[in-house]
Amino acid sequence: MDKGHNKRFFEVDAFRGIAIFLMVIYHFFFDLDFFGIHEFNTHSGILLIIGRTAAILFIVLVGVSLTLSHSRALSLHGTQNQFSHFLKRGAGIFAWGLVITVVTAIALERGTIYFGILHLIGVSIVLAYPFLKYRNFSLIAGILSLFAGVIMDGAYADFPWLLWLGIKPYGFYTLDYFPLIPWFGVVLMGVFTGSRLYPEYQRGFRMCDCENNAVVGLLGYLGKKSLLIYLVHQPVIVGILFLFASI
Repeated sequence: MDKGHNKRFFEVDAFRGIAIFLMVIYHFFFDLDFFGIHEFNTHSGILLIIGRTAAILFIVLVGVSLTLSHSRALSLHGTQNQFSHFLKRGAGIFAWGLVITVVTAIALERGTIYFGILHLIGVSIVLAYPFLKYRNFSLIAGILSLFAGVIMDGAYADFPWLLWLGIKPYGFYTLDYFPLIPWFGVVLMGVFTGSRLYPEYQRGFRMCDCENNAVVGLLGYLGKKSLLIYLVHQPVIVGILFLFASI
């Protein structure tokens, strides 16, 4: 087990790097299909698996990271009230989600992203705060949220005001949609996982001595820069595709 409270757990960064790498791959093929450059079916098969694996892994790691941040603060400062920190952090990520909403509303004829993965993460960081002290309750609430998502999968309404919850208006179409139900349940599963694997900001399991491995190091670097990569990778991919298409 690790005894230092100031270090990062390289495996968490590496897994986040894997998630962002898979997301970039998925969006590359999605953009090829979306802009009519080459036809790919991104709604089934291996590409769907890549996209969903990236999203699930990324969202689970949100919950894991929240438990690490919480337990680290308790270990270093002994403070119980960290809500203002989580509120600020969640609001910042949600604000980036709003930027994506504005950009997609301006740039696209249809498919505006109203509640995508960044909106979800921003809200979930705030909502997950009460669950950080109660490991088993986070597991139960996560399972219930996932079950509710199955029930609400075909839920529609004549208005868009519950879009964030998972109730879609008729004819709704968006390029990125991660409503609280069921996806907040995935965050809570991450909270449960993190509290089990890293009690009191220490590893509760044996880990390979591979922190200095080149591949692990690269993945870890990508994981640390995941928000930046997420924000810029689509404009970069689209720019490259249109450059080659013009050539």
